Amino acid sequence: MFVDATGIIVADDKRVHLSELSRPRALAAVPFAGRYRIIDFMLSNMANSGITLVGVSTFNKYKSLMDHLGTGSAYDLDRKLQGLHILPPYLTSENYYNESDDLKGLLDFISGSRHKYVIIGNSTVVFSSDFEDLYNAHENSDAEITVMCNHDGARGKETDIILETDDKGRVIDVYSNPEKPVSDKNFLGVMILSKNLMMELISDAVSLGVSNLSMELILRKCHKINIDTYEYNDPVLRIGDIQDYFEASMTLLNPEVNEAIFWSKDPVYTKVKDEAPAYIENRSKVHNSLLADGCHIYGQVSDSILFRGVNTGKNSEVKNSIIFQNTQIGNNVELEYVIVDKDVIIRDGTRLIGQKEYPVVIGKGAVV
Repeated sequence: MFVDATGIIVADDKRVHLSELSRPRALAAVPFAGRYRIIDFMLSNMANSGITLVGVSTFNKYKSLMDHLGTGSAYDLDRKLQGLHILPPYLTSENYYNESDDLKGLLDFISGSRHKYVIIGNSTVVFSSDFEDLYNAHENSDAEITVMCNHDGARGKETDIILETDDKGRVIDVYSNPEKPVSDKNFLGVMILSKNLMMELISDAVSLGVSNLSMELILRKCHKINIDTYEYNDPVLRIGDIQDYFEASMTLLNPEVNEAIFWSKDPVYTKVKDEAPAYIENRSKVHNSLLADGCHIYGQVSDSILFRGVNTGKNSEVKNSIIFQNTQIGNNVELEYVIVDKDVIIRDGTRLIGQKEYPVVIGKGAVV
């Protein structure tokens, strides 16, 4: 499979705030599903499509993202030509004159591409698919831009972009989180357009002093540009706030959703870390949970996701929770509806109880 396109991944979204989870890192670098980062899913989709040139457009807080992506070897993107590129702000500017300088590095990156098309993806959705069908649908139409959508409808989130289409599936209007949706077609955060049109849109934005070229801004040109839709019907997990993140993570415990995302024909790649398998002590109990490598379980874990190297002490109980890497949970601890960032120490006898709609969030490196 070969999709003749350059990939662009937008690593952050200023509308999305994941409480303490996004404070030290970009949205794309937030850990997800036990051993992955959010960016792994969109980047894997591009790698599985045969895309060999991918740029990751970052705004700020991209240290952990750079550490995770490295040279791109985990995604077969460590190449002498093309490969994976991090595109931080002010890439081609010696001094910061105005915010439109952020886009000049992106323009320079795209202009050097030899591919016919550009596929842009954001970091607010998790799904597993290659872009061959999207590519073919765009090639076989007269559309200038083709966007992916599904039938999620408006969910009352700031990141919801509802598309109104005609009977041929062409976008005729765009609504951001409308109170009374005219359609249930929710933009999936992925679009394909020609390299030349992309360069034209960026150049226009720079000339107008626009600080960043968002996909919503492109969609709102539907009255001037022919924008078609491609409907995607497999499971999609959306991340618009901390409640979304928690719900999306817990949905992975559903076998059907888990199989659709992780066990389809397209694998999900991530940075490899060699650790011993999880150890579960004989008298411990684990039910309906995801446990990553290196975990040591001496208590009870149910309906939860534990990342690499998590230790749970004796007589401790973890329910409906997400525990990030290298967290140490003491003895006689009770956690329910809690999200714990990495390198946290939870002392003996601690009891933290949140709610499904409002999970308790513990920041990175905290001692509780």
